[in-house]
Amino acid sequence: MLRGAWKLGVLGAASLVAAGQSWATPTPGGIDFQTPATETARRVQAFHFEVLIIITVITAFVTALLIWVMIRYNRKASPTPKKFSHNTAVEIVWTVLPVLILVWIAKGSFPLLYEQDVMFNGEQVPEEQVVDIKIYGNMWYWDYTYNQNTDQEFVVESRMLRAGDADRPLDTARGDIPQLSVDYPMVAPVGRHVRLKITARDVIHSWAMPQFALKVDAVPGRLNQLWFKVDQPGIYYGQCSELCGKDHSNMPIELWALPQQQYDQWLVAAQADPANGGRAYLDSLPRPGVTQLAAAE
Repeated sequence: MLRGAWKLGVLGAASLVAAGQSWATPTPGGIDFQTPATETARRVQAFHFEVLIIITVITAFVTALLIWVMIRYNRKASPTPKKFSHNTAVEIVWTVLPVLILVWIAKGSFPLLYEQDVMFNGEQVPEEQVVDIKIYGNMWYWDYTYNQNTDQEFVVESRMLRAGDADRPLDTARGDIPQLSVDYPMVAPVGRHVRLKITARDVIHSWAMPQFALKVDAVPGRLNQLWFKVDQPGIYYGQCSELCGKDHSNMPIELWALPQQQYDQWLVAAQADPANGGRAYLDSLPRPGVTQLAAAE
């Protein structure tokens, strides 16, 4: 039943995509999840809807029970109250049933916690196939270190685009999104295990990517790790999710997931000119309309 309800939700999402709606970017006024872009995110959202069904049934049952008690046992309907204090059968049911519900929730949540926390969900991935990116949170921008601890190491600083910027002003006609687009985005390859090492240089920040079901604090002096494997090319957006000062809202995350060949070409361009973060090469690629729709499918 629970799996069936989730399938109905997926079919509803697919119908919206088919109608021309793209869920690969945040929707103003949206109240639902963004389209999951990784297998982990898909499982997290499926589990969310399973638990939502459970708590909806519980809420409806308790509400109906309260209404029934108020109607059946008010002073007018039952002027002489009952004087019992125990019912063994009822007490066994209301003890055992919640325990079984919690066991069911634990059965679904613990594997997901393991999958998100343990690198590559315990899968043995050769180190040469892993892409390492170190992320620093700063007041109020992110920077990304590639090829760390090698002679090819370089850093890309990523700041939010603003309408009045001299170098690269925000341009919605180009596909930029206010409060989300950045000058030099993070770039990662499709179909590869990407390991993120996340910390901060000043105050606590939080790196969050909703479509990957990822969120972890960036803490000065502490190194946290996350991982993801995205299967579809696209442009994905997140934001700093820890209050970090007056410009906290100006710390978006823009991530370009590129096919391996395009990622390799970007890597060469960015390494040759880190200050420009391979921006010229990214601008030569098709804008996100097609790739976002591909990610949404």
